[in-house]
Amino acid sequence: MERTNFLIEVLDSTFDKESWYAPFKHAVEGLTAEQAMWKPAGETTKNIWENVNHLIYYKERLTANLEDREWTHHLDGDQTFYLIQPSSDEKEWKDVVERANNAQRNLRQTLSTLSDRELDQNLLDRKLLDIMLHDAYHTGQIMQLRKMQGSWPSTR
Repeated sequence: MERTNFLIEVLDSTFDKESWYAPFKHAVEGLTAEQAMWKPAGETTKNIWENVNHLIYYKERLTANLEDREWTHHLDGDQTFYLIQPSSDEKEWKDVVERANNAQRNLRQTLSTLSDRELDQNLLDRKLLDIMLHDAYHTGQIMQLRKMQGSWPSTR
């Protein structure tokens, strides 16, 4: 299997192709804005919306880097959770989910154009695998929050 095809397959498994764990798309499916903003009482954890913001930021930044585009939206790790301010507006939540879908689609498209030689430059394989592991980690947090609020499993 070509390296780019392998990386795309793994990227898809973290986003929308169910493997032995639920992908991101299923983890946010059917959520309302209110559920996305929910936090357990007394906890200092991030909510689902904030986790989705965080994933969007790093995926958009990686895509820009892979495309040699200048990235001007420099945020520190904590700021990325507040990329788009959570609100009770359902349209705003749907827009955030759509932005996550677009970030995935754009990264996938960019990845599909890379040659093995380009992957070798700047340790791109490692950066791509890091983002995929990062997505899987935060998707697990999203599912845990849904379990705590009683909205998991999602109704698909």
